[in-house]
Amino acid sequence: MIVAGLTGGIGSGKSAAADLFAKRGVPVIDADAISHELTAPGQPVVELIRKQWGDEVITASGELDRARLRHRVFSDPEQLRILESILHPAIRRRIQHEIDSLRAAGAPWCLVVVPLLFESGFDDLVDRVIVVDIPTALQIERVVARDHVSAKDAQRILARQMPREERASRADYLIDNSGPLEALEPRVAAIHQQLSADAQSGQGLL
Repeated sequence: MIVAGLTGGIGSGKSAAADLFAKRGVPVIDADAISHELTAPGQPVVELIRKQWGDEVITASGELDRARLRHRVFSDPEQLRILESILHPAIRRRIQHEIDSLRAAGAPWCLVVVPLLFESGFDDLVDRVIVVDIPTALQIERVVARDHVSAKDAQRILARQMPREERASRADYLIDNSGPLEALEPRVAAIHQQLSADAQSGQGLL
């Protein structure tokens, strides 16, 4: 089975691309969805976060107050590192478990969506890398409109991510998503066809 990682800077359209792959029957493992599952009320990860930052980042119903936690770690690299040291190992274990399950089920290839694929070191879990890319100015515009944040905040988020030129240089497949959704579909279809053919012929298998 070929494991393809899908990544891209914030606002680049990773979810839209992943949805198009899913519509073609590709199994999708979403790191963000896993993170939300692992930080649901009663999960061990939530207790580790509580021990580190106290009850102020936990709501009365036992849910993680993501906005408050994000505010605590956003401007403090050391606090962010601590949070990642709690979350990343658990997310990695779940991703590997899902990959193993799909391999055992005979899936030809699967997609692992990780926003910070390279920054988190999760790229060692995948055989191929798909990068969704758009110009920086368009990233900022989309993030401001989607997340209702200021352009300055959007720029700060971008500054914590790998420069888009470096990310693009590490891609096996580069998707330009600066156009409409209709323009994204043919590129996704072409990559799906290529990876399906490679999986069938045995290329790129672990």
